[in-house]
Amino acid sequence: MTADVWLPIPPDEIDGLPEGPDYRFWNGGEDFPADPADCAFYVVPYMKPSPLCVRPLGRMSNVRVVQTLSAGIDHVEPGLGRLPAGVRLCNARGVHEASTGELTLALILASLRGIPDFVRAQDRGEWLGGFRPALADKTVLIVGYGSIGEAIEDRLVPFEVARVARVARSERTTARGPVHPLTELPALLPEADVVILSTPLSETTRGLAGADFLSRMKDGALLVNVARGPVVDTKALLAELETGRITAALDVTDPEPLAREHPLWRAPGVLISPHVGGPTSAFLPRAKRLLVDQLNRYVNREPLRNVILTTGASTG
Repeated sequence: MTADVWLPIPPDEIDGLPEGPDYRFWNGGEDFPADPADCAFYVVPYMKPSPLCVRPLGRMSNVRVVQTLSAGIDHVEPGLGRLPAGVRLCNARGVHEASTGELTLALILASLRGIPDFVRAQDRGEWLGGFRPALADKTVLIVGYGSIGEAIEDRLVPFEVARVARVARSERTTARGPVHPLTELPALLPEADVVILSTPLSETTRGLAGADFLSRMKDGALLVNVARGPVVDTKALLAELETGRITAALDVTDPEPLAREHPLWRAPGVLISPHVGGPTSAFLPRAKRLLVDQLNRYVNREPLRNVILTTGASTG
């Protein structure tokens, strides 16, 4: 049994790692820390480009687990076909909920209350008063009700919103209320004052917020994207923003990063943060806890958490 574990965090900085494996530090450098064929458990470098993350996969002939440190797995999907059958792909559920939930609320509040305008006015030495919308009494629609969607709702509750509607791939019931299937999204969009995208990127969700989706949003509504940039059709969003009918707060964009001359930077009513939903001081302790738990489970042959798929398994 191959025993190498590749970690993007120096192993001597992670307390509680189980004995047995040979831990190798690799965070995307040009040189591999060892022969990829000896790697049994590969932890994908965080916030690195997809080509870099998948570069060793074709040589990992004995890998059994690929663990991301992100909630999404789209950056490793291009390399999954190079892996042998039976490899478990796990995501980082439980790591990013706090950070992404915080940023989502920050983007909503900053957009509604006009914080970017205040910052620009401060730079000019101008006292900019006026009447602004509150989050209180608004109807909020969360599209993508996984663990991050739940964390966002946790943080919405104290703000006295009128209603939270939830949408996911399939219908279910939670302690807080029903989760509607994607098929009901067209009927829910016109009722929402704030629409939050927190869905994974897949063939189903790519371009989900296109012209039809955006046209169904009510006048004055705010679109918040903390999912992936391609979930939104950028051209369709720009067309709506130019009319001033809706506004947007985007932590992710398509393309990403945005070129200096991209029109989205200058579109009216848009607030952009540079994909910072996950990388905060909350990330590292939660990522370490996840890795310690997963590796102890792996060494002790216990079921792993957050298994998204197994290579070579039927998806039917």
